[in-house]
Amino acid sequence: MPHERTVPPNSSAAASTPLPAAGSTHGRFVVFTAIAGVVAAAAAFASESLSLEPWAMFAGWVAWFTRPQSLTQGVHAVVCLWLGLVLAVLGRLSVEALVPTAGHAALPLTVFVLAVVVVGLRTAPVVNNMLAWFLGLIAFFAAHPEEIPTGLLALVAATAIGAIAGFVCQRLQSRFAAA
Repeated sequence: MPHERTVPPNSSAAASTPLPAAGSTHGRFVVFTAIAGVVAAAAAFASESLSLEPWAMFAGWVAWFTRPQSLTQGVHAVVCLWLGLVLAVLGRLSVEALVPTAGHAALPLTVFVLAVVVVGLRTAPVVNNMLAWFLGLIAFFAAHPEEIPTGLLALVAATAIGAIAGFVCQRLQSRFAAA
């Protein structure tokens, strides 16, 4: 591999210096980064085009990359994310049901139960991704949808776009790395 010349970023030569060869460490870094940027931008565009929140799309992206070792592990992560969304719905309904009797203790009691469920599943096959579970909980509570069914469906759709984008990004980067 030929020696690459380094140029300080503020020098006038930087603008005319060609990018490093794709096989170099720096070149791979640039290409991997560009792949991630393009895929993320496409996912954000898809989310926005479907009137979905791009921030929710990134919850799916992050969930995918909590277990990127294989397609199966990635899918398991997304399943945990979606189960976290459903658990958050149950949590919200529980808080609403408990407020008349438990008052301000309704939320902490519910969060205790939600956390026990999630952490208790940390060794269960398929559903053992606590990070993805908590991403689902966070996403639902952050969205705080007025209508639970439509809000849940919008979050599932947005996170699906993010997870698919994570998969595509991973595959494209793997193909580039193998080339």
